Amino acid sequence: MLTSFFQLYKNAYSGLSRNSWYLSIVMLINRSGTMVVAFMSVYCVRQLHFDMAHAGYIMTLFGCGSICGGFLGGKVTDTFGFYDLQVGALISGGLLFIVLGFQHTFLSLGICAFVLSLFNESVRPANSAAIAHYSSDKNKTRSVSLNRLAINLGWAVGGGMGGLVASINYHLLFWVDGGTNILAAVLLMILMPKAKIAKTIKKRDKTVARVSAYTDGTYWAFILLGLLFFICFYEFMIMEPAFYKIDWHFNERFIGFLLALNGLLIALVEMVLIHNLEGKRHGLVYIITGILIGACGFVLINLVPQTAVMAILIVVLVTLSEMLTMPFMNSFWISRSSHHNRGEYAALYSMTWSSAQIIAPFIGGFMIASGGFSLLWWILAGMCLASATGFIFLYKNNHTDTRSSPVLP
Repeated sequence: MLTSFFQLYKNAYSGLSRNSWYLSIVMLINRSGTMVVAFMSVYCVRQLHFDMAHAGYIMTLFGCGSICGGFLGGKVTDTFGFYDLQVGALISGGLLFIVLGFQHTFLSLGICAFVLSLFNESVRPANSAAIAHYSSDKNKTRSVSLNRLAINLGWAVGGGMGGLVASINYHLLFWVDGGTNILAAVLLMILMPKAKIAKTIKKRDKTVARVSAYTDGTYWAFILLGLLFFICFYEFMIMEPAFYKIDWHFNERFIGFLLALNGLLIALVEMVLIHNLEGKRHGLVYIITGILIGACGFVLINLVPQTAVMAILIVVLVTLSEMLTMPFMNSFWISRSSHHNRGEYAALYSMTWSSAQIIAPFIGGFMIASGGFSLLWWILAGMCLASATGFIFLYKNNHTDTRSSPVLP
C-alpha cells in the first residue's frame, strides 16, 4: 500500500519537461522573497507614519502597475519572446525593490511603487508563455500546477521570512526581496542559457494572419466570468483572518494554521488530483465544479456552528475549489492561443487577476460596513453561482471548439 502511495506521487510528477521544472524553480526562488508587498501597508503606517487612507493608495498603485505590467508583458513577449523579458523584468524589478526602500515621501513612494509593479509583474505573461511552450497536450495542466505549486510555496516561505525580517529591520525587506529577484534572473540564465532556448523557438511566419486575444469573444466571456470568481477567491483570502478573529473569536495561532492549511493542501494534493483528472473531461467541466464547491463553502460559513472543525472544513472546500479551477483556467487560455499570440492571452489573464486584487478590498469593505461578514459571504456565494452559470453556457456553446479542446494547437 505504501508503494502504491509513492507511485501515485511519482506518476503525478513524471513526464514534465526539464525546462518546466527549471521555470518553476526560478519562480520558487523569486516568490520566496516576496515580502515587501505583504508588509507595505504596515510599513507605510508604522515606519513612514502615513494614515491608512494613504497606505491604501500606495497599495492601489501597486495594483494599477500590475495591470499595466501584464499588458506590457504580453506585448513584449509576443514581439521579442519570453526569455529576455523574464531576465530583464527580474533584474529591473530587483533593483527597483531596493530603490523603493529609499523612498520616504508619499509622492516618490507612489511613483516608485507603480513603476516597480509594472516591471515586476510583466514577468507573469512571459513565464506563463514559457510554461505553455515547454508543455505538451498531455501534461499542460500539470505543468501549470507545478508552477502554481512553486509560487504557493514561495509565498509561504516569503511570508514567514518577511515577518522575521521585519521584526529585525523593515528596511531589510527591500534588500531581501530585490536580492531574490536578481538571484532568480541569474538562476534562469544558468539553468536555461539563451543560446539553447533560442533553438527551441520558431520564428514567426509573417504570412499567417495573427489572431488577437483582445478580439476573441469567447475568451472575453471566459475572462469576465473568471473575474467574478477571482474576486470571490481574493475576498476570502484577505478577509478570512479578520473574520475568524472578529466573528468566530479564534486566536492568532489557529488563524495562522488555517492560512497555512491552504498552501499545505495545494502542495500535497493538487498535482496528484490534476494527474488523475487531466484529459478525462473538458476543462470547463472541472472549472464549473470547482466554482460550485467554492459557493458551497461560502454558504456554509453562514450556516454551520462556529467551531474549529467547521473552519477547517470551509478552508478545505475553498482550497479544493482553487485546485479544480485555477489549473484548468490556465490550460483553457493556453489551448486558445498559439506561439505567436500567447503573450496576449497570458497578459489578459494576468490583468484579470490584478483587477480582482484591486476590486476585492473595495467590495469587501462596503459589504461588511453595510451588513457585516454574513452579507459578504452570501454575496460571494451568489457571485460564484453567477460565474458557474455563465461557464455552463460557455461550455454548451464552445465545448466543440477545437481552440478550447484539451489539445494544444
